[in-house]
Amino acid sequence: MIEIKNLRKSFGNNEVLRGVNRTIEDGITLVIIRRSGCGKSVLLKHIIGLLTPDEGEVLIEGKDITKMSKKEIYELRKRFGFLFQGAALFDSMDVEENIGLALTENTEMKKAEIAGIVAEKLEMVGLPDIQNMKPSDLSGGMKKRVSLARSLATDPEYILYDEPTTGLDPVMSDQIDDLIKELGDKLKVTSIVVTHDIFSVYDVADMVAMMHEGQIYFLGTPKELTETKDQLIRDFLNRTDKRI
Repeated sequence: MIEIKNLRKSFGNNEVLRGVNRTIEDGITLVIIRRSGCGKSVLLKHIIGLLTPDEGEVLIEGKDITKMSKKEIYELRKRFGFLFQGAALFDSMDVEENIGLALTENTEMKKAEIAGIVAEKLEMVGLPDIQNMKPSDLSGGMKKRVSLARSLATDPEYILYDEPTTGLDPVMSDQIDDLIKELGDKLKVTSIVVTHDIFSVYDVADMVAMMHEGQIYFLGTPKELTETKDQLIRDFLNRTDKRI
């Protein structure tokens, strides 16, 4: 499991995380919501050691990442997949090279073996036979899927999604949500989805955490979120989902 204990982080005079506490059980999909700039993505970066907290701990299966050496953090990251908000594909590489990069850099696999894994992961995200295409040839939705395939290439135990539907039309957003849900159910990975898209909550979440003023303000199921009488939460939901 992942345990976050009293996590605090400031940038200058801006205190972004103000004592975040949360245990994320294995195998669930946790969706973290709130408006942009509230610290959701900062929290994700702490979980994989891209940022160091001012105070607090991040425990991955009991081991505190904040006290690990760079080498230990590097090894730990091999167990994570990360879908970046902007897909973060390398323009100079084709799709196969992008997806297989971690395997090329970190394993002794032969090229043919890596090619087989790339083909398998592209099939999983519904994009077979595009290995030779360049990122510039792909639509926004296709880039997200390729990035997702890349995050799956190492068979991670944890997948972190940073705004996976940002910039996509509603149809493509639904398709990405369906993929996140399907992968969570099929692969039994632990998933953390950071989003301001309330529709993703209904589509993929087992549990929902709402951040406010640098802390976790609400934690519950999507049904509990929908039924809450808390005015702060109601105001957020009413601005983002006219179905409620």
